[in-house]
Amino acid sequence: MTASSSGGTRLLWPELPPEIRRALAARLGAAVVEAVSRPGGFSPGLASSLRLADGRRVFVKAVSPERNPDTPDLHRAEARNAAALPAGVPAPRFLWAYDDGYWVALAFEDVDGRMPAEPWRRYELDRVLRALGQLAQRLTPPPLEAPSVADRYAEVLNGWRLLAASPPARLDPWVAHNLERLADLEAGWPQAAAGNTLLHTDIRADNILLTPTRVYFVDWPYVCVGAAWIDLVLMLPSIAMQGGPDPEEILGSHRLGRRADTMAATTMVAALTGYLVERSLRPPPPGLPRIRASQRAQAAVSLRWLQARLRPASRGRRPGPTRSDHRARPSGGPAGD
Repeated sequence: MTASSSGGTRLLWPELPPEIRRALAARLGAAVVEAVSRPGGFSPGLASSLRLADGRRVFVKAVSPERNPDTPDLHRAEARNAAALPAGVPAPRFLWAYDDGYWVALAFEDVDGRMPAEPWRRYELDRVLRALGQLAQRLTPPPLEAPSVADRYAEVLNGWRLLAASPPARLDPWVAHNLERLADLEAGWPQAAAGNTLLHTDIRADNILLTPTRVYFVDWPYVCVGAAWIDLVLMLPSIAMQGGPDPEEILGSHRLGRRADTMAATTMVAALTGYLVERSLRPPPPGLPRIRASQRAQAAVSLRWLQARLRPASRGRRPGPTRSDHRARPSGGPAGD
C-alpha cells in the first residue's frame, strides 16, 4: 500500500557488485548482453529487463539492505507468493529466486508491455478496471494461503489513531476538528474489510503492464484475504491523482464497488485516508526520497473523497454516497513503507 508511480532511485545492472552479477548470470544460464531499467515503482533496487547471449529475455529485480532495510524481505515474500499463484492469474510467470542472505533477486518472464499512460487514458483505464473485476473473480475463493487483510495491515491502517494520540501542529483544519471522529471510524475497518478474496493491495499504474491483448498485475508481496472490492478502493486515489476520474464515480459504476456495503466502504476510505495523511507527515524512508510527496498528493484526493462520503452524516443521514448518478464516462476513460 504505497502511494504512486515513482518513489525510488533504481539500481542499474552495472552497479550491482561483480560477484552478484556473476551469480545471477550463472542462474540465468547465459551472459547478460543488454539491460534496460524499467521505470516506475518504489523499489530502490534493480528492476531491469535483461537480454541474454542465447536470445532469451527475462525481468530481474534485486536489492540488498544497504538500499533499503525492508525491501529484501518484501522480495522474499513476493517470491513465495508469485510461486504459488495459479497459472490463470494475470501476472508474469515467476522463474526463480536468488538469496544469499544479503542480496535477494527474483527472475520473471519478461512481459513485452508498458505501464498505462499518465495522465490516464479512458480506454486504458476501462481495460484495467475490467481486468480488476476479473482478477477478483479469479481469486475468489483464495487459491493460496494468506493472512487476512486485518492481520496484514493491523499496524498500518491506524493513521487517524496515531494522529489523535499525538496531534501534529500542521494538520488540515477539518482533520483537526474531526480527528476523534475519524479515529473512531477508522477503528472499524478490519470488520468492514472482511471477505473471501485474495487481494493484491498494491495495485496502481506502476504495478500494471499493458500488452495489446492483456492486462498484467505485477509485484505481489502484500497478498492477503478480504472483501473483493478492497483492491479497487485502495487504487482509486492514485487514479484520480494521475488524471483519472473522481474516485466516487468509479466506485459507484464498477461492479465491485456496487457490491460494497456503503458504510463498510466509507470506513475503508477513512482508514486509507488516515494512512496516507499520517505517512505523508513522516520523513522519507531510506532509498525512497519521493514517496512522501506522492502520499501527500494521494492524501489530498482521498481526504476530499472521505469528506464527500461523510457529508450526509452531518445532516443526520447514513454516511455514504447516493448511487443513482454514479456512471462512468463511456469508453474512448496497505503495502507500504
